[in-house]
Amino acid sequence: MSEFWLISAPGDKENLQALERMNTVTSKSNLSYNTKFAIPDFKVGTLDSLVGLSDELGKLDTFAESLIKRMAQSVVEVMEDSKGKVQENLLANGVDLTSFVTHFEWDMAKYPAKQPLVNVVDTLAKLAQIESDLKSRTAAYSALKTALENLEKRSTGNLFTRTLSDIVSKEDFVLDSEYLVTLLVIVPKPSYAQWRKTYESLSDMVVPRSTKLIAEDNEGGLFTVTLFRKVIDDFKIKAKENKFTVREFFYDEKEIKREREEMTRLLSDKKQQYGPLLRWLKVNFSEAFVAWIHIKALRVFVESVLRYGLPVNFQAVLLQPHKKSATKRLREVLNSVFRHLDEVAAASILDASVEIPGLQLSNQDYFPYVYFHIDLGLLD
Repeated sequence: MSEFWLISAPGDKENLQALERMNTVTSKSNLSYNTKFAIPDFKVGTLDSLVGLSDELGKLDTFAESLIKRMAQSVVEVMEDSKGKVQENLLANGVDLTSFVTHFEWDMAKYPAKQPLVNVVDTLAKLAQIESDLKSRTAAYSALKTALENLEKRSTGNLFTRTLSDIVSKEDFVLDSEYLVTLLVIVPKPSYAQWRKTYESLSDMVVPRSTKLIAEDNEGGLFTVTLFRKVIDDFKIKAKENKFTVREFFYDEKEIKREREEMTRLLSDKKQQYGPLLRWLKVNFSEAFVAWIHIKALRVFVESVLRYGLPVNFQAVLLQPHKKSATKRLREVLNSVFRHLDEVAAASILDASVEIPGLQLSNQDYFPYVYFHIDLGLLD
């Protein structure tokens, strides 16, 4: 499973034994894979400041998770490939996400633990710059991709709607004539013989033997016919009566050249932007993901101090449930082992009508132990 539970309990002898008991039960019942989650000793500051940081970290946690999900989705959209291939590019410090989380080590160089907690949080909050860059970079690439897709759609429709610039050539038309004009007519496949037999007599002044089939799709063919300009309207009416459709198109060499050059330019621009954008996404996804897990670690520290008091003494553990069906049983084991930490919270899990005084969260988010959820299913 891509789901993890990050929990903590006081580090005294009784609770360390409770953790051991939890490890034994979950291991024997094949409920979860558990590892210690190392968190440094931070400067605590005042409890009032911790309360403020708790709220700020909660918002930052939500923001960071949203950001990395958007970045993962951007990788999907840029690569235009299967999820499996995308996952190979979603790494944290060069390793897969599960390995990074299960072997987490606090980055002392980037987030020095000796500085005040508020400074550490401020450094983590610089994720906002990545979001700003993500918006501008993906918007530019998306606009380019949309323009290219629109041009490509015009090249893949049926003969009634698609562009004809890549089908027709100069030789198909009578050009620069004061009196003559070449029209393009769409004829259903079953009516080819009828067209060839009748097109010369659909109106006056049609040039004999001037029709030629220049393109086909599943439903019909595109034929040329040359006639005098003065009978265009009459010819269109007669053609429609016979279920032949005159396609509104007049050969313009400059316009056709412009359209072809636009397609070439867009393809070139997309190719040039693809590599740098994908590299930027990979580098900054890693940075954002690493920051997110550091935010989780900080939240565990702050909540553990607020919940269990001073001096700082708690043990954090990372649990990876083995399967979805095991989560209910795993929660029951945790509740049984740690219910002594908060009898009211433990009772509320069993009875939703029990209120936890002073707590604004819904009961389902609050447990006798400190608990945070990590979901690595970023593409689900």
